[in-house]
Amino acid sequence: MKWLFGTLAVMLASVALTLLVNKDNGYVLIGYGTWTLEGSLAFFVLVNMLLFLLFYLAVRSIKGLWTMPQNVRAWNGHRLSRRARSHLTRGLVQLAEGRWQEAEKSLLRHAENSDAPLLNYLAAARAAQAQSAHERRDNYLHQAHESMPSADVAVGLTQAELQLSHHQMEQALATLMHLRSISPKHRYVLMLLKSLYESLNDWSQLAELLPELRKYRIFSSSELYDLELNVQVHLLRQAANDPNGNRLPILWDSLARPLRSNPMLVREYASLQIKRDSGADVEGLIRDTLNHQWNADLIALYGFLEGEEPTRMLANGEKWLAQRPKDSQLLLALGRLAMRGRLWGKARSYFEASIGEAESPEAYRELGTLLDQLEEADKATECFRKGLELSTRGKSPQPLPAPEVLGSRSLIKLTTASPAFTPAYHKSD
Repeated sequence: MKWLFGTLAVMLASVALTLLVNKDNGYVLIGYGTWTLEGSLAFFVLVNMLLFLLFYLAVRSIKGLWTMPQNVRAWNGHRLSRRARSHLTRGLVQLAEGRWQEAEKSLLRHAENSDAPLLNYLAAARAAQAQSAHERRDNYLHQAHESMPSADVAVGLTQAELQLSHHQMEQALATLMHLRSISPKHRYVLMLLKSLYESLNDWSQLAELLPELRKYRIFSSSELYDLELNVQVHLLRQAANDPNGNRLPILWDSLARPLRSNPMLVREYASLQIKRDSGADVEGLIRDTLNHQWNADLIALYGFLEGEEPTRMLANGEKWLAQRPKDSQLLLALGRLAMRGRLWGKARSYFEASIGEAESPEAYRELGTLLDQLEEADKATECFRKGLELSTRGKSPQPLPAPEVLGSRSLIKLTTASPAFTPAYHKSD
């Protein structure tokens, strides 16, 4: 369009100049010493224009010859850059398709001519990782860093991700700690550190990381709370395994008050204390927690406490029964406490009431044990049978292979070797 308007303008100017020259051709006289030059004004203007055009073309030609090497290099650079972009695109597509070896070759073919060689080398490192070529992977990561030294975080994060996927935990920890020193507020670095500490079961370090996760809002409030509970559960278990018996209660006392009132943590701490034969120390803790927040697991645990005064514990439990008369777990716990206090009749009534509200293998087992002690063998056997049926309900038994498949020799071997089969055989005889 510009050429069209330009051509029209030149044609109009030519027509106007022709009309002007036809009207008055003009006269030009140039003298120098004894020399004179005469001519029309139109011819003089035309000659000057031709001379200017020849001069302009000569200057452009000289400049073109002078800058030819530079222009050739620029043209070649653009050509290589286009080819590098094409191979980068092809390599990324091959990487997404899982063609690791082809992707690695495509990404490296013109990486030095790429506009962003960092992307080529990082993607090539992932392709090498997929082929378990860890030396090549590390070499590509080194080249990526050299191609853009300012991209420490990008290269380091890629290296950490690849090390984690290959279960190189110590190397990944070193990489992430370096990244944390460079960028302490980087959210993804903190997320990877959290995952790494969980994989290493390094709950102490994860506990120290929790304030930063909370400060920079890496996770939601509910996720952080669940994570903190999980961390404290594992720390309590580690403290329980320590030869120093005082470490567990010391750790418990150091927890914040909201954590010490959480039923899950209370259950975990109480269970660990019971295993250490210190159940009497947590009876008050369980009782206070249940008074403020009812929990089925805690009331079940309350029934297993070996307190010095089971009747007092039973009386505390019966106060809860006034508010929850149909709670099967509470009835089961009260039955266990009554058994511990040798209150056989009360224990029996509680077990039967628990079964009446919700049948469970535990309640049948406790009632069967009590009836066996009371020398009611038939009723005890019936309770054990019902408890066994409940515990195996939904599990289809594995049938024995057909005799024609086993053969007579294999069947004889099964009959003589199976301990579960032999008593039934003798009993039927």
